Amino acid sequence: MDRTPQASPATGRVRRNRDADWDDWPVADYLAENYRSLHPCDIGVIRHHSAVYRRFAPGALARTLELGAGPNLYPLMLAGAAGRAVDALEPSAAGVRYLREQLTHGIDDSWRPFYALCRSLDPALPEDCAEALRRVRVVRGTADDLVPGTYDLASMNFVAESVTEDFGEFTVLCEAFVRAVRPGGTLLAAFMERMPSYRIGDGPVWPACPVDETALRSVFAPRTTGLRIGRVEKDLTLPEYGDTGILLLTAEALTAGAQAPAPSRQQPS
Repeated sequence: MDRTPQASPATGRVRRNRDADWDDWPVADYLAENYRSLHPCDIGVIRHHSAVYRRFAPGALARTLELGAGPNLYPLMLAGAAGRAVDALEPSAAGVRYLREQLTHGIDDSWRPFYALCRSLDPALPEDCAEALRRVRVVRGTADDLVPGTYDLASMNFVAESVTEDFGEFTVLCEAFVRAVRPGGTLLAAFMERMPSYRIGDGPVWPACPVDETALRSVFAPRTTGLRIGRVEKDLTLPEYGDTGILLLTAEALTAGAQAPAPSRQQPS
């Protein structure tokens, strides 16, 4: 793919993370479009992520990270058996308010089918969703605030590709994500495939960097081992964001002195 930053049709310039007012992220519209019902793509992502968490015994992960948590609760639910403590790192004031309200006063009813699916796939999760989410601490901050080597597992869902039009900045965000885990720690992520800058509801256009499997391999292969990339087909039950599906990534952070495997000459399909 062409990784030259592309000027936004809306502004005529390349927009980066700092150029968007994330404190004004339209939480209500975002939830209405994406998470008020369980979509086929959610099922695919949850199945994939659950399989990763099931590798670990209950409580085996001392501390995990959800980078750019936003108002999406199911990644936090999934960590509720293996993780003893979960940091939901979120830069947006609107996102932080929603997360704290959900954790303090109980989840919206629309999230209950999501948790039912999570628990059906991982019976080690508590029967009560509130118990699973009790492990979550909401932290206002950005990737710049991450201390390298802090976490046993880091998760990131629809974040790095959805906040900038600059592939270089996308790479820097992914690098911070990788560094956040200890050597040998687990990385788990989902990316919108080839999604251009996008609109939520009737609001402004938000910056995004269209990425494909080749782009993800170029960023993660030199920095990780055991890299695996899967895919969920485009979900036609969602609004049209211009994406072509979802890419699902798992990998492990390099251990001390280890080198990433040489890149394959085979081109991804």
